[in-house]
Amino acid sequence: MTENGSDAPAAATTAGQAPDDQPSLAIITQYIKDLSFENPNAPQSLNPENGQPEVELGVNVQARAGDSDMFDVELRISAKATHGTEVAFITELVYGGLFQMRNFPPDAMEMMCMIECPRLLFPFARRVVADATRDGGFSPLLLDPIDFKTLFQNHKAQEMASQQPMGTA
Repeated sequence: MTENGSDAPAAATTAGQAPDDQPSLAIITQYIKDLSFENPNAPQSLNPENGQPEVELGVNVQARAGDSDMFDVELRISAKATHGTEVAFITELVYGGLFQMRNFPPDAMEMMCMIECPRLLFPFARRVVADATRDGGFSPLLLDPIDFKTLFQNHKAQEMASQQPMGTA
């Protein structure tokens, strides 16, 4: 029996919807699809007198619909570190997740795949990158949090701009 003295399930409903009708997002699995670490100038690149390298970072998200309510989302992270013109290291990671999404409105699915799913994957991908760079002999590359919403909005703005006919504003 619940606290209110009823044997009814304690699941909350909103606006008369049954709990099964509520939007839900579940991570089915996470995985490393591809991981690469190159240290082309070792051992010279590991000399502490070189100081901290400059790092150029790239982030990309791709999503594909699978069977029924399944979506495969890939977070791609690349980092190239240099000391002047010399490459210290290059690392690339494709970190994926298989997500089950139910009862979302169709217009929300793209945002879920491109914002929420990579936001959930990022902490794990960040750890993989940090471990790879540390194991490569460098200080761990600790990536700052990424604002996937802003990345998505910028991508959409670029798409809109590229679709406008020339000479229009």
